[in-house]
Amino acid sequence: MSEPTTVRTLVIGEALVDAVTRPGGDTEEHVGGSPANVAFGLAALEHPVDLATWIATDERGRRIEDVCRERGVTLTAGSQGAPFTSVAHATVDATGAATYVFDLEWQVASVPGLTAYGHVHTGSIAAVLEPGGGQAREILTVARDLGATVSYDPNARPSLMGLPEQARRTIEDSIRLSDLVKVSDEDIAWLCPGEPEEDVLRAWSELGPAVIVMTRGAEGAVVRVSRTGEQQALPAPRVEVVDTVGAGDSFMAGLVSGLIDAGLLGGPDARTRLQRARLADVVPAVERALATGALTVQRAGAHAPTRSDLA
Repeated sequence: MSEPTTVRTLVIGEALVDAVTRPGGDTEEHVGGSPANVAFGLAALEHPVDLATWIATDERGRRIEDVCRERGVTLTAGSQGAPFTSVAHATVDATGAATYVFDLEWQVASVPGLTAYGHVHTGSIAAVLEPGGGQAREILTVARDLGATVSYDPNARPSLMGLPEQARRTIEDSIRLSDLVKVSDEDIAWLCPGEPEEDVLRAWSELGPAVIVMTRGAEGAVVRVSRTGEQQALPAPRVEVVDTVGAGDSFMAGLVSGLIDAGLLGGPDARTRLQRARLADVVPAVERALATGALTVQRAGAHAPTRSDLA
C-alpha cells in the first residue's frame, strides 16, 4: 500500500456515545457517531484529520475528547458548546444488524482556518438536522470555494429526518456541493421509494459529484463515474459478521483514504483529476473501502482498521 499523503481533512458532524444493547440484554457504551467514526477511520489510516462537532463538557463529552486525543483526531474550536452530549441507543439483533434511537441536538460552530484543509467530509445527521445542517452546508460552501474537495454520505436516519421527500431535498442540496458521494441501497430505498437504483444514481450524478458509490451490504458496492457514465459492481469480501456497527463509516474512510492517496481528493488540482478520471482510476479506492468495511464487521463495535490491517 502507498504511503499516506499530507492532505489535511476536516470532518463535520456528530460525535456521540453509542449505547449498544446486544441480544443477551447487556449494554455497553462506546464513542461513535457516523462522522466521528469516519474521522477515526481516516486517522487510523494515517491521514491528518480535524473534527468539527457538538459535545458538552459532561462525563460523556470528556470521554469523547479523550478518544479523539488517543486516536489522533483534533477537535476544532467551538466543538464543546453543547448543553449535553448526544447518545445513540443501538439495539443489535441476532444477525448483527443494528437499529438506532437517538437523544441529541446538533449545531456546529464556524471553523477557523478553512484554507488549511484540502478535503472536507460530512454526512448523516449533521447535514440534515437543523440548525446544524444549514451551518454545515455553509462551511462546505466556503471550503469548496477555497479549493477543498468535498465528500458526503447521506447515511439516512428515518427516525430523525422527517418525511423522505423532505429529507431528499435537503440531501440533494449537499450532493450538489460534493465531489464524492457514498450512499447505501437502504438509503435510496427510503429516500426514493419505487425508483430503480440506477435511475437515482444517474440523476444524482447529474447534480455535480464526479463519483458516486452505492454500498449493498454483503453484496459489495456499485461505483459510477459521472463524466463517462461508466458503472461497475464490485463484490465484498466474504467474512463472518459480528455486527455491522460502523461498517458504512469504515467504508467511507477507506474510500476517502484511497482517493486521497491516488491524488483524486485534496485540493483544486485533485478535483480536476477526479473530474477527468475513468472508472479504472477510482476502482482501487473502492476496493480499499470494501476491505476496511469487511475488517470492521468482523469485530464488535466501530473498529477502525489501520494500514497494517489492510496489508
